[in-house]
Amino acid sequence: MKIIILGAGQVGSTVARHLAKEEVNDITVVDLQEKLLRDLQDRLDIRTVQGFASHPAVLEQAGAEDAEMVIAVTDSDETNMIACQVAYTLFHTPTKIARVREADYLDRPQLFKQEALPVDVLISPEQLVTDYIRKLIMYPGALQVVDFAAGRVRLVAVRAFFGGPLVGHELKDIKKHIPNVETRVAAIYRKGQPIIPEGDTVVEVDDEVFFIAARKNIRVVISELRKLDRPARRVIIAGGGNIGMRLAESLEERNQVKIIERSPERAQRIAERLQHTLVLTGDAADEDLLREESIETVDIFCAVTNNEEANILSAMVAKRMGAKKVMALINRPKYAEIAEDGLVDIAISPQQVTIGSLLAHIRRGDVTTVHSLRRGAAEALEAVAHGDAETSKVVGRTIEQIPLPEGATIGALVRGEQVLMAHRDIMIEPDDHLILFVVDRSHVPEIEKLFEVSVAFT
Repeated sequence: MKIIILGAGQVGSTVARHLAKEEVNDITVVDLQEKLLRDLQDRLDIRTVQGFASHPAVLEQAGAEDAEMVIAVTDSDETNMIACQVAYTLFHTPTKIARVREADYLDRPQLFKQEALPVDVLISPEQLVTDYIRKLIMYPGALQVVDFAAGRVRLVAVRAFFGGPLVGHELKDIKKHIPNVETRVAAIYRKGQPIIPEGDTVVEVDDEVFFIAARKNIRVVISELRKLDRPARRVIIAGGGNIGMRLAESLEERNQVKIIERSPERAQRIAERLQHTLVLTGDAADEDLLREESIETVDIFCAVTNNEEANILSAMVAKRMGAKKVMALINRPKYAEIAEDGLVDIAISPQQVTIGSLLAHIRRGDVTTVHSLRRGAAEALEAVAHGDAETSKVVGRTIEQIPLPEGATIGALVRGEQVLMAHRDIMIEPDDHLILFVVDRSHVPEIEKLFEVSVAFT
């Protein structure tokens, strides 16, 4: 697929890295900054064009005349929207994706229609990150929570703790412990290395366990792997930017929420908008301020400023002073690895949260949902089975008959409103939604081919 990525910032470069590793893609990246483009070209097999992303001549130089997709993820909403308009009007680009962050635009969906601004897919990183953090707060024991099938199925990552009922036992014992709950372990990471789970696999302390279950059963399964943390009540958010304010807005009805914002003017605007959130002006790493706010009684401390060093520092201080769980928004993967090595509980990567929404529109076959896991090394996806036994490689076959690549597992499937765990003898029917976990995302193109229907199907 020929794809033009507009913007070589954090999101654009992450998308380029993901797609360039898949040999089926022809990638061109456009940006004004020569250094960013040079760094990408030194590491990836891609083309680059220096110039203003929405200028017709620049898009033409990038190959827009025969591009199948434009992904506009510059730092400017306006540039992204105009670039999609130019790509549609002059080059008839089939698929146009734009990152739009300003809520004033997003609140007016009528703007994004073919007769107005022809944007096929809107990506709002701030809203995606907000939703992601909200799920982590909903399940305090989880490291990662992602949705499939419109939220009916969730994939959850949990660190196995000493004393968890399943720790030290084989996976097949989970049915004895919770006989009325359907769940499936999709993967286990032990000391950073993936293990494909079998019935006789024994769960060990500190294993990172990815399991799939219906949304209503998530807490029960978590309790098998670790002591179930009590629901979070008191939350402090460091940073009152778009993410911090949206997160507070989504939590304040059910939680006691405080925001610490450095800018007095911004703090005033937030206080006027939020109904039940206490807004404080100050430095979130100030020990005196945290002590005054009884940080030792806080369930969740979440640092989401625009400065990742400040996020790490304030989360470390809050953790040392007694906050039960701390999270930090961190852009650079190396920083995230270091921070999670005992400094913070959860490092949140906005790029990895955002990339899944983009990949869902790029994947071949009918792939409706994609989530990037473990900083891009693994992937979970939802694919729809189409065709019949003659035209499909999955329909009319049992799960054990599907030729999955090495390291790929089917965790569950959704048939209408019914959620089914992926037992070997389940026969795949047309329109089933299959939830797959891929330990090595280089095998994703093989998964895509499995779900492509032959030309004989009508």
